[in-house]
Amino acid sequence: MPILTLLMFQLGLTLRASDFTMIVRRPKPVLVALAGQIVLLPVLAFLVSSVAVLPPLFAIGMMLIACCPGGSSSNVFSYLAKGDVALSVSLTAISSVVTLFTLPPIMVMTMESVGEGVSSVSLPVKNLLIQNLLLMFLPLLLGMLFRHFRQLLARKIERVLGRLAFPMLMFLAGLFFVQNMSVICDNFLVLGASVTAMLLFAVSGAWLLAKVFSLKRRQQRTIIIEVGMQNAAQAIAVASSPFIFNSDVIAVPAIIYALMMNVILLVYVGVVNLRAS
Repeated sequence: MPILTLLMFQLGLTLRASDFTMIVRRPKPVLVALAGQIVLLPVLAFLVSSVAVLPPLFAIGMMLIACCPGGSSSNVFSYLAKGDVALSVSLTAISSVVTLFTLPPIMVMTMESVGEGVSSVSLPVKNLLIQNLLLMFLPLLLGMLFRHFRQLLARKIERVLGRLAFPMLMFLAGLFFVQNMSVICDNFLVLGASVTAMLLFAVSGAWLLAKVFSLKRRQQRTIIIEVGMQNAAQAIAVASSPFIFNSDVIAVPAIIYALMMNVILLVYVGVVNLRAS
């Protein structure tokens, strides 16, 4: 998927090798955030899907978006919320690599848990790994290398792509929304409520984790945003890929999530800035 590749290349242009070492330099906030993303979100996806009794393909889609890494727009949101931008950048980088390894086993367990309800789709793990390496890790690495060797040009390209990142994600979500409008409209009430509930529980859980571990207020804001903002483009790419799920229906939760995460986190940013003024 060209849009996902471009978004990951743009993210790579913003990263340095030192961004990946923050887990050693400042382990507590990084580990708390990763716990929120890698443990809390999938657990919430499972619980919400079970309570709402979502159809199997939607339940898979909920788990898929929960297992994806943080979205690159989280860095901008952290800046707007007066959060720890350096932490945000590092978390986006680290989660993009870590989830390459955590996503496949969680999705395998998800497929096994829904059983016969998904006889029409399968999960070729090898294809999933290869696609994620080609569409996620490789463009990320190329972006970092480009920045290392051509810093001035990389900054210029990143400024342009940075402005296009959010519109590209919304275009991708909008395209799939139009293609699957009937499915979305028929299930929007229960699915929209499920996605919104998962998001609200996620940001609340992230806030609670940050409080329990006595993180600074700027770190708390960043972790709330990082846990709530997922890479919806990756979820859509995995769901719709002819080499993996080949199912636009599985992509529907990610489409709704892409909309709701921006709405909810923009409200959060607005509240933070209103309280600070």
